Amino acid sequence: MMGGRGSTVFICVLLSILSSACLSSGFTPVDNYLIDCGSLTNTTVGDRVFVADNSASNFLSTPKNTFAKASISVTSGDYSPLYQTARIFDGTSKYTFGISQPGRHWIRLYFYPFVSGSYNMSRASFDVTTPNHAFLINFNVKTSVVKEFSVNVTSKNLVITFTPSGNSFAFLNALEVVSVPDGLITDDADTFNPAGGFKGLPFQALETVYRVNMGGPTVSFENDTLGRTWVPDKNFLIGNNLAISISNFAAVKYVGGGATQESAPNAVYGTATRMNSENDPNSNFNVTWEFNVNPGFQYLLRFHFCDIVSRNPNDLYFNVYIDSWLVAENLDPSSVADALAVAFYRDFVTAARVSNKLRVSIGPTNTIDNVYPNAILNGLEIMKMNNSLGSLGGPAPAVSDSSSKRNVGLTVGLSIGAVILVVLAGIFFMFCRKRRRLARQGHSKMWIPLSISGGNSHTMGSKYSNGTATSLDSNLGYRIPFVAVHEATNNFDESWVIGIGGFGKVYKGTLNDGTKVAVKRGNPRSQQGLAEFQTEIEMLSQFRHRHLVSLIGYCDEKNEMILIYEYMENGTLKSHLYGSGSPSLSWKDRLEICIGAARGLHYLHTGYAKAVIHRDVKSANILLDENFMAKVADFGLSKTGPEIDQTHVSTAVKGSFGYLDPEYFRRQQLTEKSDVYSFGVVLFEVLCARPVIDPSLPREMVNLAEWAMKWHKRGQLEQIIDSTLVGKIRPDSLRKFGETAEKCLADFGVDRPSMGDVLWNLEYALQLQEAVVPGDPEDNSTNMIGELSPQINNFSDVDNSVSAAQFEASSVDDLSGVSMSRVFSQLVKSEGR
Repeated sequence: MMGGRGSTVFICVLLSILSSACLSSGFTPVDNYLIDCGSLTNTTVGDRVFVADNSASNFLSTPKNTFAKASISVTSGDYSPLYQTARIFDGTSKYTFGISQPGRHWIRLYFYPFVSGSYNMSRASFDVTTPNHAFLINFNVKTSVVKEFSVNVTSKNLVITFTPSGNSFAFLNALEVVSVPDGLITDDADTFNPAGGFKGLPFQALETVYRVNMGGPTVSFENDTLGRTWVPDKNFLIGNNLAISISNFAAVKYVGGGATQESAPNAVYGTATRMNSENDPNSNFNVTWEFNVNPGFQYLLRFHFCDIVSRNPNDLYFNVYIDSWLVAENLDPSSVADALAVAFYRDFVTAARVSNKLRVSIGPTNTIDNVYPNAILNGLEIMKMNNSLGSLGGPAPAVSDSSSKRNVGLTVGLSIGAVILVVLAGIFFMFCRKRRRLARQGHSKMWIPLSISGGNSHTMGSKYSNGTATSLDSNLGYRIPFVAVHEATNNFDESWVIGIGGFGKVYKGTLNDGTKVAVKRGNPRSQQGLAEFQTEIEMLSQFRHRHLVSLIGYCDEKNEMILIYEYMENGTLKSHLYGSGSPSLSWKDRLEICIGAARGLHYLHTGYAKAVIHRDVKSANILLDENFMAKVADFGLSKTGPEIDQTHVSTAVKGSFGYLDPEYFRRQQLTEKSDVYSFGVVLFEVLCARPVIDPSLPREMVNLAEWAMKWHKRGQLEQIIDSTLVGKIRPDSLRKFGETAEKCLADFGVDRPSMGDVLWNLEYALQLQEAVVPGDPEDNSTNMIGELSPQINNFSDVDNSVSAAQFEASSVDDLSGVSMSRVFSQLVKSEGR
């Protein structure tokens, strides 16, 4: 076995030796069209011959034959011979290829923009389509690229159309239409959001976005029996020091039940990236790769595994994540064929992407004893799937919910009582089987009401009767009858919906005593369910604080999960920053809101027997009452902190994209400092009044935290503040606020301040903003710094016990209140968890 990337030379030599053996036994495509567009002679690339364009002209229908040739020799990687010439399309043009064997085919389009005469190909804009699919929409290319698509061709002919956009033109350097092995794309992919299986994959059009060789060098088309190219993973790794490369080509086995050499070549399965956990049996972190993707589309992710690390079977167990979703728990590569080094792959289909970033992680298991912490990945393929319109380009259409239509049809069809009973019995059987399967996977999302009798519930069940806050004895006063909730919301009138969150819809309502309420009704199809419902009740029934949400009541009758909060007149902090048209806030108002939220979080971290970590701090979870007083909301993901003799809690990563603590994501070790990081993002969000992730902006501006930190380090934070605040923030107040946010966003939790420290510094920033120097006619001086307490000017000088006493003195009043608090959790939830 070899380690380190220094083995690249040796690997390359091995690849050249392996290539002849691989190609000799490779797949022979039935359909194999290779065209060098614009060339008058055949072009050989590796062992493949691309025919001259004039020889292939009978495939093309075009209004004008225009060839282009580069003025200088093109040297662009392995495909440079194909980039010397191009064909120009001034009008709609079509290639028509006869298909000898229907099935999946690769369509590879080669582009290299050069200038030829009056044609500057970097300015070309065009569409590429087939009768059933749109591959490229308004496509424009600035550098060499190969766009690879695969589509299931069912007709005798495949027609590929090039359509210039407006007054522009289209171009193409080379073209492949090649048969794909029948078993390459199978219908056994899993989904994880929600959990289940994806059906219909063989009929999806796919675009290869990434094909990555973990732990090894580039694998060229010459070393892949299907002509694929695999790129190294080092440019996608987050935290190179957390991973090491390994190789062991001789160990790789292709056996029944696993992969074949058509799945991926030996050069991929024989290398891997693994955790850098050597000599540290307590290692607990993830190895993570990050990829840019197009929002609005689903993606097929194919993970390639081959245990070339272990000495014995059942030595290696690890977890696999897509974003923060645990998609494979306790994966044991040796279990595929009861042997080591057996090549295999696993397919997963994502939900339609909201973010333009996709992260893949591997990490150690925390649930199996006596297993050395390690994890490996040999290869990864990421393929975009066509949307409901058959398109792989352009914006995706809104996702429609057709389940209601199916339910209507089912109801009409099942009109005979006996049939209904049979169907219900079958559904019940499937429900139980799926629930057991998901429970084994460790991430069940099944909807299980707290009371399952379906009628008036009188108990939370034995699961909650062990003296917890959700037991019958402690929470009877919180239970509100379903009939009262139904009446308060006017029978859940849809016109009364004031928000939609991850748990379900939120309705405005009025109880029979006149109290305005917000009613959060759980959706059975939601990604959230019993765990979040239980946690919300447990947390909110224990805490009383003026800056935290408190529960008015809950209802778990009739298989419902409903949470009731007092109505908050001014909604979320987020709605007052951007996107909703709500009135803008002054700088003083924003500081006071941040201070209130910090007080609430500080109480969570210090005011209870064990620290409570919120885990989902964001502007959408900071609510404002009629006086714009801030309260922290939505405790569905909250978790109690570590024991006294521990530093962290090891747990699966959850939170909202853009606010998530990178150290928590990498190491799966949750501390109060994870909340501090998220709050730092909120501070910059308050200052700049823009989303934390905005894919529509230029690349350097997409991530708010990164963008703001760059400007802060330049000392020019005033250049990016909310336009409504320009000229209204005193420089020293802005400086202190920026310093506070910067410290919150430190890469490592140990370098971040506590919430108590953050609170002191925000109070100080407010004092700097409000400071008045006698005799200053314009009331705009910041020279009162010297008159303020010097100890709060530095995080390290804060006495946490003093800050806790000072800022939590008001909690006595909170605890003595008779009524519950005045907010509801998260009216607007646009970020995914």
